[in-house]
Amino acid sequence: MEKLKIAIQKSGRLHEKSLELLKDSGINLPNGSGKLLSAARDFPLEILFVRDDDIPEYVADGVADTGIVGENVVAEKGFRLKIMERLGFARCRLSLAIPRNVDYPGPHYFTNLKIATSYPNVLRKFLDDKGIKAEIHEISGSVEIAPGIGLADAIFDIVSSGSTLISNQLKEVETVLHSEAVLVANEKMKAGVHELLEKLLFRIRAVQKSRNNKYILLNAPNEKIPDIVKIIPGMKSPTVMPLAEEGWSSLHSVLNENKFWEVIDQLKELGAQGILVIPIEKMIV
Repeated sequence: MEKLKIAIQKSGRLHEKSLELLKDSGINLPNGSGKLLSAARDFPLEILFVRDDDIPEYVADGVADTGIVGENVVAEKGFRLKIMERLGFARCRLSLAIPRNVDYPGPHYFTNLKIATSYPNVLRKFLDDKGIKAEIHEISGSVEIAPGIGLADAIFDIVSSGSTLISNQLKEVETVLHSEAVLVANEKMKAGVHELLEKLLFRIRAVQKSRNNKYILLNAPNEKIPDIVKIIPGMKSPTVMPLAEEGWSSLHSVLNENKFWEVIDQLKELGAQGILVIPIEKMIV
């Protein structure tokens, strides 16, 4: 029987979110941690727990069929992989940062400077594209302290909130790459394994849609329903059901969570009352 092999980070910022996504997708794993290989109980899938830096190579070499890894790692490693799905978590950016007290004139500021980074390949491509010659000093871990100890003039590193830069008297001046967790795949997998991947993707996409959308219920006067439907049209069209009170109906729809606060005032102005917003566990379209 064919099995899909997926590589995920064995520890770190992507580990818990990756397991949570698989669990929400109906992939249940046996209890216990510390295993390098774990088989799902109710889906033909095996999970390899490895270092995140190794995931692109494992997938490229066919040791794993697919993997969940940061887009920044995929870009740095340079293996030919297909991004099957952007997963929306572990968002960050790869940016250049310099001492806070320096006036930044533009990218050519970095000419002939020493830049510390754990992402030399992404940085080198950026510098080459800009026609900038600089010295790249590759280090692993604690990149942000390099300027403070005289190891480099600037850094190129992951930035999330920016608090680490601030605490090290640095400021972000150039964003080179926006990154998030992605599901990557080997393009040469067997047909049967590819079919399993499509089934997994179907589940993951259902989970993703449910997280981004909410089920909304409200009561409204009948004469305002056409206007309300224009604001919250739903997937196809809302469900409208008459209330016991004459002239009023209950309207049920699906709304992207990010848009809810944009339309709430409009709904209230149109006479909507008793507005409820409910999480969606799964969403199949």
